[in-house]
Amino acid sequence: MKRILFMLPLLLAATTLQAEEKTENWIQLFNGKDLTGWTPKIRYAELGDNVNNTFRVEDGLLKVRYDGYDKFNSTFGHLFYKDRFSHYKLRVEYRFVGEQMEDGAGWATRNSGLMLHGEDPETMAIDQDFPASIEVQLLGGLGSGKRTTANLCTPGTNVVMDGKLFTPHCTKSSSDTYHGDQWVTCEVEVRGDKLMRHFVNGEPVLEYTEPQLDQRDEHARELIKKNGGLLLKEGTISVQSESHPCDFRKIELLVLEE
Repeated sequence: MKRILFMLPLLLAATTLQAEEKTENWIQLFNGKDLTGWTPKIRYAELGDNVNNTFRVEDGLLKVRYDGYDKFNSTFGHLFYKDRFSHYKLRVEYRFVGEQMEDGAGWATRNSGLMLHGEDPETMAIDQDFPASIEVQLLGGLGSGKRTTANLCTPGTNVVMDGKLFTPHCTKSSSDTYHGDQWVTCEVEVRGDKLMRHFVNGEPVLEYTEPQLDQRDEHARELIKKNGGLLLKEGTISVQSESHPCDFRKIELLVLEE
């Protein structure tokens, strides 16, 4: 009897959480059928040119593939969603598969990313490698050793950590390492220019504040003039192609109240 009474609050809390999740209006950014709502921008190519069918939908999955390439040649790509967002939760399920392109950079092995608060693809130069954005870096394990995922990288940007401007390009999360081709769930809570939190399989792994453009970067300085300030209150969402095949089976978003 005592055990039943002890478990009752936990059961009630779980039931309440399930009920709340059912009433949340998650938007399916990826429809599981085609690339409706998404536009590719691949380095050295015009906006909208899906070079070598890099981004494709097969078997209900959004696949990033390189079987049409002879060489990768640092042609980093990004697939942009059509709308901009400010306050939201973004949730994706991803995995890494197969082998990396032979001439892909070593750091790009089992590497992809979610580019948040990004610039519009129309503002990218034709030879620009990455959009100015806050990157939630997705990494797969290498078969042994520790390699965290849902890390932070900052192309053309900075953030604030522990009350101080944080300028290193990448920093690790506290996540576990995920080897092989297992599916991993990454969720990001974004609160405009105030707060961003990373979660992996439901566990918090990284937190920072005040996402902003980097005044040291020439292109970012142009965007600062265009945006009318440093802080990033909103922006685009895109997923990467960086030379290693990967799959996404879910990309969904929940708009939050400001």
